[in-house]
Amino acid sequence: MTIIIGFIVTLGCVLGGYMAMGGHLDVLVQPFELVIIGGAGVGSFIMANPMKVVKDSGKAIGEAFKYAVPKERNYLDVLGVLYSLMRDLRTKSRNEIEAHIDNPEESSIFQTAPTVLKNKELTSFICDYVRLIIIGNARSHEIEALMDEEIETILYDKMKPYHSLTTMGDAFPAIGIVAAVLGVIKAMGKINESPEVLGGLIGAALVGTMLGIFLSYCMVAPLCNQIKIVRSKQHRLYIVVKQTLIAYMNGSVPQVALEYGRKTISGYERPSIDAVEQEMMNPGGGGESKAA
Repeated sequence: MTIIIGFIVTLGCVLGGYMAMGGHLDVLVQPFELVIIGGAGVGSFIMANPMKVVKDSGKAIGEAFKYAVPKERNYLDVLGVLYSLMRDLRTKSRNEIEAHIDNPEESSIFQTAPTVLKNKELTSFICDYVRLIIIGNARSHEIEALMDEEIETILYDKMKPYHSLTTMGDAFPAIGIVAAVLGVIKAMGKINESPEVLGGLIGAALVGTMLGIFLSYCMVAPLCNQIKIVRSKQHRLYIVVKQTLIAYMNGSVPQVALEYGRKTISGYERPSIDAVEQEMMNPGGGGESKAA
């Protein structure tokens, strides 16, 4: 929603200011300039990136428009799953724990946290490191180093759309110059026309430069920044898992280990201690009343 509001404000101010100076909107209506700039940008983007990144970029744009960041329910579900697993690690046999992490879709622990189960990568991340804890031979600093490496790799992959779209946006001003030069070439082909006709053609050519700059700095750059914010917030869930499990491996009881993970969440998004306690007592719904 904020993207749409920002775009309306930006477009309104640009066009409103132009009209206030006495400009005519019909001069700016140059659809073929937009075809040249947009088509060249999108075509270059497709050439420069694997199809997986192209598809993920479309997904990232949709997430940016929806502002699909983790909500309190997402954090509570993660903390609830971790608490249940850590509690069982202390009280149940290895076979019982393995039943949960080998088939999380059928696990009673994961079924209480649908937002975790829906996120296949996060579910796999949790199960992999709980499995390493069960083995019992790995030290906490070794697990932490491995987690850091995997988290960095996951973040790198998640940020590929941001970097790719930023590169495309940075190219739009130069592509706008290409469109403007093509417009000037067209105008030079009518050099014998009256000054009124030549003025209109040259003005239309300059629209290409304006469009290239406008698309780059007023549309693509803000959208890319929103993608970066959304993907970074989604990535925070992995940090919560890491800090919680490392605290547990270092000897903290499950309740205290959860605090290590909870404290890594931004203050204005962090679930309260009461909400987390309710989640421990009633996984999957205990924090709803507090969240509301």
